[in-house]
Amino acid sequence: MTLARLTLAAAGLLPLAATATATTVRVHYDSPDGGVSIRGDKGPMSWSKGVAAKSDDGKVWTYSWPDELGDVVMKPVLGEDKVAIGGTYKLAAGSTRDIYPFFGAPFGKVRIIPDFASPQLKNSRKLRIYLPPSYEENRAKRYPVLYMHDGQNLFDARTAAFGAEWGIDETVNRLVATGAMEEIIVVGIDNTFSRIDEYTPCCDPQYGGGQLDTYQRFVVDTVKPYVDSTLRTMPGKESTAIMGSSLGGIASVWIAQKNAGVFSKAGALSGSFWWNKQELVTALPPRLPVKFYLDAGTVKDGLGDTIRMRDAMLRQGYRQDADLFYHAAEGAGHNEKSWAARVDKPLTWFFPWQ
Repeated sequence: MTLARLTLAAAGLLPLAATATATTVRVHYDSPDGGVSIRGDKGPMSWSKGVAAKSDDGKVWTYSWPDELGDVVMKPVLGEDKVAIGGTYKLAAGSTRDIYPFFGAPFGKVRIIPDFASPQLKNSRKLRIYLPPSYEENRAKRYPVLYMHDGQNLFDARTAAFGAEWGIDETVNRLVATGAMEEIIVVGIDNTFSRIDEYTPCCDPQYGGGQLDTYQRFVVDTVKPYVDSTLRTMPGKESTAIMGSSLGGIASVWIAQKNAGVFSKAGALSGSFWWNKQELVTALPPRLPVKFYLDAGTVKDGLGDTIRMRDAMLRQGYRQDADLFYHAAEGAGHNEKSWAARVDKPLTWFFPWQ
């Protein structure tokens, strides 16, 4: 097919039957008046001027082009010039792709659920839930979910330990806006006065512990069903992660090991792998279909224990950068400020843009 016919077909002036197959993008966005156009790097599309997509209902906008154009990089545009927030989309030749863009300010919001009861632990706590920027704007979209422990420390310095927060909301906002990661929901689960017990398996000679099995049932059987039933989540394991720091780090690894059918990703920042004479290292189960992120700082942060956990996982068949990501944070210590400075690493590894 000549270049002229390719251009005419992509513009909709020749029937797509004139080509072998077509590459199609379906943009899900409720825009009955403004319309949606497509900008891209090939064919009649350009980065300065969009080509109008078509819609029968004002909610799903479709545009197709011949697959002879090869892979195409594109972005949807609302109206004349409001380009979607985030990264570009690369469509392989011959593929059909559904995308769910947003065009407003790239700032998510935190919703607090007070007195959330645990029938397993016989107590209650707050859930602090970060909803991504597009949550109210594009109601056709569903989201992966990251569950995190020590919820008090994630979003607000006023409730965080020692007055330092992780800044998870600001970090996710920035990474989404720059196209480094997908939008996600973050569920922060507050700790309680029984934090050591709830976050640990049995039993360390010095610190005791031993309620982690009960805590995991709270997370899996109570928190996750509540989140999936009340929010627009992607509930499958491939879209579900769990992460924490210190004791919350080993809790995340342990919970993912016990629930590999629920979580596909688990992160331990400065994980307390020293717990109970390195029980999580010496009793490591066989390789699981879960991606694990492990890190530690180089300043009094248990780096040696984390290295031993990494090495044990490598012996089990995990592969660095495939299903294991190990990072040594130079100059970092065991505190929220250090975790905030590097939390972009697990976030972008777990939830890369497209």
